[in-house]
Amino acid sequence: MNQKKLIAELKGAGKEYKTGDQTIVALQASDFQLHEGELTLIIGPSGSGKTTLLSLLGCVIYPSYGDLWVDGQHINSLNATKLARLRLETIGFVFQSFNLLAPLTAEENVELPLKLLGLDSSERKKRVQKALETVGMIERRKNLPKALSGGQQQRIAIARALVTNPKMILCDEPTASLDKDSLGVVMKELQTLARQGKSVAVVTHDPRLQQYADRAVEVKNGQVIPIELTNVKG
Repeated sequence: MNQKKLIAELKGAGKEYKTGDQTIVALQASDFQLHEGELTLIIGPSGSGKTTLLSLLGCVIYPSYGDLWVDGQHINSLNATKLARLRLETIGFVFQSFNLLAPLTAEENVELPLKLLGLDSSERKKRVQKALETVGMIERRKNLPKALSGGQQQRIAIARALVTNPKMILCDEPTASLDKDSLGVVMKELQTLARQGKSVAVVTHDPRLQQYADRAVEVKNGQVIPIELTNVKG
């Protein structure tokens, strides 16, 4: 049995959208859990519902039915302000397109969430340095994004996700824009974060990432199905 702390849980939770008299089911009623200290893959083709699942876990949208808990809080009952605060304090996001701000240096990009939290400058500086050191990018802290490779930009994005010390890190196709070598570096970084106690979830359509995961689910036609990991490193 898994004794690791539960970070997020869906119970019969799903999402649908209404357009006129038509109802589109983006995610069917699903049970799903994320635990601390695990890297979980969410695999599925485009349009399968995996990004909807990630958006629910990230508290970006509310479930249409069923229940969702994140860090012990019942998401269904939170208002938009409390939901935004929970996202900022508890969840780190990493995207395929990096989403770094071009005019800002690496360290300024990493610092942004801390400014939103209202931390003082000395605390921000300390946390930014630690986050950049964690991903091995401290020597690039003064570089603008355009001076960094794709893999380096993604590591800066991971540092930005880390800097608030979130319990959960959600990654949407984080390796899709990377070459093979950079893919390995980034996934090992995420794997290390899971070993340090974070709950890491990675949405992907790439089965090669299974070697870095502790467990995996497939989202198929809006259904979440546990799958056996293959190609696991010893």
